[in-house]
Amino acid sequence: MSELLVTADGPVLRVVFNRPGQHNALTWAMWDGLHDACERADDDPGIKLLVLSGAGGRAFVAGTDISQFATFGGGEDGIAYEAKVQRVIDRLERVKVPTVAVVQGYCVGGGLVVAAACDLRLAVPGARFGAPIARTLGNCLSMNTYSLLVHHLGPARTLDMLLRARMYTAEEAHAAGFVAELCEPDDLPARQAETEERLLSHAPLSMWAAKEAVRRLRVANLPDADDLVAAVFGSADFHAAVPAFLAKEKVTWQGR
Repeated sequence: MSELLVTADGPVLRVVFNRPGQHNALTWAMWDGLHDACERADDDPGIKLLVLSGAGGRAFVAGTDISQFATFGGGEDGIAYEAKVQRVIDRLERVKVPTVAVVQGYCVGGGLVVAAACDLRLAVPGARFGAPIARTLGNCLSMNTYSLLVHHLGPARTLDMLLRARMYTAEEAHAAGFVAELCEPDDLPARQAETEERLLSHAPLSMWAAKEAVRRLRVANLPDADDLVAAVFGSADFHAAVPAFLAKEKVTWQGR
């Protein structure tokens, strides 16, 4: 079965991350498939809404599949990886129709970034949001991703989440404004349907202008950070942490 299910349901294009046994961790093919889905949403005039969700109920997306980092040889691989992610995230953020992330379970790392690039997020109380890389892999994020998190959470919450490797509860994410609506699992299908119906009933160009204006405000004067990415992904800490994570072993951080 496909790792990424993309289906048109009338005017709604539904994307389901479909690796429930791996908490829907993203492979390179899934990243590429998400980009293709964004292209399809804009190319098909019958599509008026893009909805993303995760299969299995235990995760939206639990980051990028860590096994793919095992081949990284230095900082340039980190720059190439973050550029690949940014290409997809930028495309998702630029989709002309409204985008909704429906979150159950873990929304971590790359999954947090995907959800942050959507226009609206619905979640259940059991959802968890974070990027605990300071505790797990010792890598870093792209400048675009830091900007997205600061845009949604503010600098204080972003640093709290990243430095303490904190997983925010759905209630905390809702209080911060990141989650637009928090509802019980049994109520989620009805609340999702109501959200979709409301968006489908509104003026497409008005919604597009609002989306694009907010995006332009966020990315204005976005600085480069390839030096940060190269330094961290090229570090001895990162190269020790990846095999340790895969072997479920503890890593000793050296700061180099």
